[in-house]
Amino acid sequence: MKMNRNKRAETIAGYLFILPNFLGVFVLVLFPLLFSLVMVFTDWDYLQGFAGVTWVGLDNFVKLFSDEYFLKSLENNVIFTVVTVPCSMVIGLVVAVVLNKFVYLKNLLRVLFFLPYVSSIVAISIVWTVLYNSTDGPINAALRSLGISHPPGWLADPQWALIAIMIMVIWTYTGYTMVLYMAGLQGISKDLYEAASIDGATNLRSFFRITVPMLKPTSFLISVTLMISTFQVFAAVAVMTKGGPINSTTVLAYRIYIEAFQNYKMGYAAAMSWVLFLIIFVITIVQWQGQKRWQNHF
Repeated sequence: MKMNRNKRAETIAGYLFILPNFLGVFVLVLFPLLFSLVMVFTDWDYLQGFAGVTWVGLDNFVKLFSDEYFLKSLENNVIFTVVTVPCSMVIGLVVAVVLNKFVYLKNLLRVLFFLPYVSSIVAISIVWTVLYNSTDGPINAALRSLGISHPPGWLADPQWALIAIMIMVIWTYTGYTMVLYMAGLQGISKDLYEAASIDGATNLRSFFRITVPMLKPTSFLISVTLMISTFQVFAAVAVMTKGGPINSTTVLAYRIYIEAFQNYKMGYAAAMSWVLFLIIFVITIVQWQGQKRWQNHF
């Protein structure tokens, strides 16, 4: 009997220890998630309190696919992801291969490349905004010194603004991809390269026939994580362009912010957020299925 009491007391103590964590998850994650799911079917001006809630059913989702601002944001996000992810991976792989072989002070260089990824994205965005200044910025000053009399307007030009942000994000993500690729390179047996060298293979041929295939699991992991990150990009757009000029840099996360906190359409913003969630969820499912395939292959 005494043993049962002690066991019950230990069980209660254990639950009490994990209770704060469960409360945090419920208050900060689960409740907002469920609340947003309910808000998807409403039109709510939260400045009026709960009196401003109107049930609209699926009207928010119907409106989404005829909303030119949402479609433009989705288009910008897809372009952003399609360009940023492969470029970050290619540059990161090249840097990883170079640092893994013939470079002195590789540990210092590895830290320098990785530093932008762990730095504040707000601070980085402010610095790049100064660099992109179309009149006094260092980038255009360097282009003029090279003989380009009319350099791009960068953040002030609708045709260049999204490209400018992508360049900054690629520079930021390169350190992340480089670190993961260097870890992958450490797992490739040196015997494969020695056998290829004996067979007369060049370094370039060994790279495409040994390095790239052996890094497929790493590449797959990087591509999925970067796709999720790029679909959630917000701070860089908010700091550098605020979605402009002419909505040329508005992405899904920033569009959700505008609808919720500037247009006061919480229900419509919730519908957008769930569409974004479904996109990320599909990517995650692809990752899960792909991981099983790579595990079975290797």
